[in-house]
Amino acid sequence: MADIISAIIAREIIDSRGNPTVEVELTCGAGTFRAAVPSGASTGIYEACELRDGDKSRYQGKGVLKAVENVNTTLAQALNGKSVKDQKSLDKLMIELDGTPNKTKLGANAILGVSMAVCRAGAAVEGVPLYKYIATLAGNKDIRLPVPCFNVINGGSHAGNALAMQEYMIAPVDAPSFKEALRMGCEVYANLKSIIKKRYGIDSVNVGAEGGFAPPIKDSKEPLDLLNEAIAASGYTGKIKICMDCAASEFWKSEKKAYDLAFKSEVPNMMDGAKLVDTYVEWTKEYPIISIEDPFDQDDWEMWTKLTAALKDDGVQVVADDLTVTNTTRIKTAIDKAASSSLLLKVNQIGSVSESLEAAEMAHKAGWTVMVSHRSGETEDTFIADLVVGLGTGQIKSGAPCRSERTCKYNQLARIEEDLKADAVFGSTRFNLSIGK
Repeated sequence: MADIISAIIAREIIDSRGNPTVEVELTCGAGTFRAAVPSGASTGIYEACELRDGDKSRYQGKGVLKAVENVNTTLAQALNGKSVKDQKSLDKLMIELDGTPNKTKLGANAILGVSMAVCRAGAAVEGVPLYKYIATLAGNKDIRLPVPCFNVINGGSHAGNALAMQEYMIAPVDAPSFKEALRMGCEVYANLKSIIKKRYGIDSVNVGAEGGFAPPIKDSKEPLDLLNEAIAASGYTGKIKICMDCAASEFWKSEKKAYDLAFKSEVPNMMDGAKLVDTYVEWTKEYPIISIEDPFDQDDWEMWTKLTAALKDDGVQVVADDLTVTNTTRIKTAIDKAASSSLLLKVNQIGSVSESLEAAEMAHKAGWTVMVSHRSGETEDTFIADLVVGLGTGQIKSGAPCRSERTCKYNQLARIEEDLKADAVFGSTRFNLSIGK
């Protein structure tokens, strides 16, 4: 039968940072379907376990042969003979086989690879595109193309400069379609390159892990001026807004109960949480910022709640990544504490397709927005492009319009828009991304 699994195999491949990751191939009557698992650099401490070998003689201990073996034995034996149309049941079975709260036995990277391959196979069996199949699994009738948030200036753990904050993004919110948003983003990216090269020198246009530029900047505010200048040079003032991923857990100093905005430099620049709240609010008044992700440490609940309240009526979403790690238990706590207004959805943080859909549903029911995200260690797998359309969240970040492991997601979205033809809808309804300066 077309839907019955006959074989599952995994292998060790490398991601965009040259680190090993898991790739899975699932065979059923409808064919063979492949999925590759991404990996993060700045990871939250509450994320599901990315199982690595720890053998320092291979890949500095980052090999994933144990996870591969878990797919080829435990998971393959359990799923062979079962139907790929039972996504939720198969995900539940794999989670139960693992039997740990954080997937530390089999590895989230093992389970997710199989889960994604099952999803692709299920779409093929049903004879529909992956994004439409995901929409059916999620019970979503609002299929739409997302606003792409391009990470064009890199700092933090993603770059070798002194900049503390990790990502400065541009979002073409007033584009009429995804393809036009893609064009607008590329044009700003090109103008930004010229501005940075002229101001800081030719070496400054080398790119970070996600394709953004990493100029020699220390001041966390300076990139905002560069983005404004590049947006204006492209003729898109008012049409393209700014998003930030601060990744503040990276520069939180627990012993001092403060944030070091110069954590990659010899001389610290400490700021307490209350002052950082004021700083973010000031920036949203001065710049066209519509989204701030991970503005505080993953356990600094009080400051998260204060900033969310401060920006509630200003059209700025506060995005939880390390705080919630796509985990419904953490998301519920954040909802109860009013500690955020948006969820960053990363499938490898939780380790299965079904749990990712549940996380998105919980966030939407609470009135939150959802932004689907890549990881810094990416592959050519385009699953998240179909995921964001199927969920209808209206927002995605997949790095700069540079490096093929980033652009493959954007190119897949362009194909999906073409496939939808006149039915293609672009943007977000749950969050007014046009609000801003």
